[in-house]
Amino acid sequence: MSKKYFGTDGIRGKVNQENINGEMFFKFGLAAGTYFKNQKKSKQIAIIAKDTRLSGYTLEPALVSGLASAGVHVFTFGPLPTNGLAMLTKKMKANMGIMITASHNPYFDNGLKLFGPDGLKLSDKIEKKIEKIIDSKITDKLSNPKILGRVKRLEDGSEKYIEILKKNFPNQFNLRGLKIAIDCANGAAYKVGPKLLRSLGAEVYEIGTCPNGFNINEKCGSTFPYKIKNLTKKNRAHIGISLDGDADRIIVCDEKGNIIDGDKIIAMLAQRWKKKKILKGGVVGTLMSNYGLEKFFKKNKIKFLRSKVGDRYVKDLMQKNKFNLGGEQSGHIILGKFATTGDGMLVALEILFSMRKGKKASELFKNFTPTPQILENVEVKDKSIIKSIKCKKAIKIANNLVRGKGRMLVRKSGTEPKIRIMCESENKILLKKCINIVKKSIN
Repeated sequence: MSKKYFGTDGIRGKVNQENINGEMFFKFGLAAGTYFKNQKKSKQIAIIAKDTRLSGYTLEPALVSGLASAGVHVFTFGPLPTNGLAMLTKKMKANMGIMITASHNPYFDNGLKLFGPDGLKLSDKIEKKIEKIIDSKITDKLSNPKILGRVKRLEDGSEKYIEILKKNFPNQFNLRGLKIAIDCANGAAYKVGPKLLRSLGAEVYEIGTCPNGFNINEKCGSTFPYKIKNLTKKNRAHIGISLDGDADRIIVCDEKGNIIDGDKIIAMLAQRWKKKKILKGGVVGTLMSNYGLEKFFKKNKIKFLRSKVGDRYVKDLMQKNKFNLGGEQSGHIILGKFATTGDGMLVALEILFSMRKGKKASELFKNFTPTPQILENVEVKDKSIIKSIKCKKAIKIANNLVRGKGRMLVRKSGTEPKIRIMCESENKILLKKCINIVKKSIN
């Protein structure tokens, strides 16, 4: 039985521990290259992008070496948003696209997100086949020197990505007269974000655009929304945009300083798309989506389905039901009309397109009132504590208390050593009580 390397969002972990080191990245490259080479396609091409972590610059050469050793030709782009990589994988007709990133995690983490030729994340089935190759006698997969892959650096990734994004909107669309604040989290969009907005005529105020290899997501970006709130209010901007490290998430701030999460963005887009007859089928959220969002969709006669937490599960359910809109409260939103995975800048443009006739951001997102919700992230040494008798008993007690008055969810984080405890209820005292019952069983 092969070892499991892939999680719900690719491969992720601490640098120079477990799977995140040069040796393993070489093996991943060699195994993934071998798998795609065996598909018998005429050209074997992989493209690679990354965020701004210093470790990416040491791990990338090992990954490239593994791919080239499998006989795959490799093109590298440098820092680029994850969906930019996915879009270019499809546009360039590459066999695969590989993003070196740990998304919203701190600099000392890193990982891989793998995309197939259709721009979609690889299926569990393909990942299992790659894992099997990694655990085989991998040196047998090394190519003859005559057929080693070639490696080339491409410097126009940002321009190609911006061009693709702009093509999704009318030629006359512009942002002239708009003041926009943007926080790029010192991550993958630090160049492309402000550049795209300025190219459309906006007046841009930027932070999180000076990466040094260590400050990615450090008290900035979508996980620290007070930063974009302060920048927006200070400059009296019409809207604030906050991205995460690989720019697949977006959190917004309106002109009044109100933070707009993924649920509110999805509600606005769904309502607008339904009116414009763009929405197909309905909307996919997750188990973490606010109950107020569910009630909002019911009132507006929009079908709403919940998937497990994780963009892959959102996308799978969207495909299964032929929906073209889905996403998470965290701001990972998939616009199926334009993209195959979450894209903060694409969602930002869709929001800005909705504001083009002078509508204020605060009016745009005045759609539903969220049910009060508390989310506690408890750091643990072993996530299996959630299966302990003590923890199970506490969860049962808390669920019995909140039943009929709200909703509770306790789950393991898919990417971090944390247990996430979420509770929703109009009764705020009950909320805190239920959270504390479960929290005490974990600490």
